[in-house]
Amino acid sequence: MTDATLAPREVTHARVLKIAFPIVLSNVTIPILGAVDTGVVGQMGEAAPIGAVGLGAIVLSAVYWIFGFLRMGTTGLAAQAQGQGNRAEVAAILTRVLMIGFVAGGAIILVQTPLIWAAFRLAPASDEVETLASGYMAIRIWSAPAAIAIFGITGWLIAQERTRGVLVLQLWMNGVNVALNFLFVLGFGWGVNGVAFATFLAEWSGLAMGLYLCRAAFRVPDWRNWARVFERARLVRMAQVNSDILIRSLLLQMIFLSFMFLGADFGDVTLAANQVLLQFLYITAYALDGFAFSAEALVGQAVGARAVPTLRRAAIVSSAWGLGSALVLAFGFWLFGNDIVAVMAKNIEVQEAAAAYLPWMVCAPVLALASFMFDGIFIGATRTADMRNMMALSAVIYAAAVLVLVPVYGNHGLWMALLVSFAARGATLAARYPALERAV
Repeated sequence: MTDATLAPREVTHARVLKIAFPIVLSNVTIPILGAVDTGVVGQMGEAAPIGAVGLGAIVLSAVYWIFGFLRMGTTGLAAQAQGQGNRAEVAAILTRVLMIGFVAGGAIILVQTPLIWAAFRLAPASDEVETLASGYMAIRIWSAPAAIAIFGITGWLIAQERTRGVLVLQLWMNGVNVALNFLFVLGFGWGVNGVAFATFLAEWSGLAMGLYLCRAAFRVPDWRNWARVFERARLVRMAQVNSDILIRSLLLQMIFLSFMFLGADFGDVTLAANQVLLQFLYITAYALDGFAFSAEALVGQAVGARAVPTLRRAAIVSSAWGLGSALVLAFGFWLFGNDIVAVMAKNIEVQEAAAAYLPWMVCAPVLALASFMFDGIFIGATRTADMRNMMALSAVIYAAAVLVLVPVYGNHGLWMALLVSFAARGATLAARYPALERAV
């Protein structure tokens, strides 16, 4: 069943901004929650609780990150169904991603004991920190089904250009989490377990809010059309898309991990400076995500409608705003980069080291722009095999750049290699773009 009213409309600058701005605002709230978690347990006056919350959160975030493909894959598939005017498939996709979230989260709960044990073997800590972190994870892990399902809900909302809903969902979860943190930790004195309970309840309440935002899909019977939901061809397609994105993401993570490990060879000061400067890349990602998500939704709808001119305009308009944002970021890093570093690191040696490598951060937003925007374009078109293959090629180019540049230029060479990997990913995906249009 299709509905012509779901066909893509004209791609305007206002439409792109309407999608992008709520995502940017939503991303701004992400680091705030971590700061509140740390600040609340910090009021206990002991170091161990801070370390326990940080360690436990990092472990669970890493596990949940594996399922981040659900957000990206859902956006591309749902946007294409939207572009086709296929309401039944849009609803069925929502049911599928919720089921994946519940099954994956349930599996994590079942293997929690060996999972926690393995985490402390990889990242050992003091007995006190490990005990507190184990208690934290043992509580919070019970919200794994909700946390993973929210990935799918977020992607589904983005596909329909409902990014205000994504912002509402993020603000709701963070607001509940912060309020319960104060109540449980400072009010009831529950310590680290209080932080875990706050996040547990915030994630389940976030799932409830997400389902409320998707309520229109549940008013029609298509969401429970089990023959469609379990249609083999569509399940295989979803698995293929998601596995490609997972491999691509693992390769990207390997690049960043190797960057940190290689940076450690240059000493503690350089390692700390690199960690501070990586925050500039995260800021860049938070800012450019909104326009990449715009490309995902608009390109996906255009592909579903088989409208190449609309697809091309969606790619160009979203990328134009991304370029403007990248230039603003580069200019801001040039003007205020040292001030930002001074806020994040009080150690003078770290500040001086970071200042030496800061020019690479000025270049980073512009050099990374194409990789961000083409990721969005290819996700919307579900050309995920190209994303996987070009990421693998970029990883090889990065490795070659490391071997050539690091022995000659040291940590400067390491930053050069990282930026080369971004540029390579953008360039290789750009080379595959004509094939994307031909396929449509």
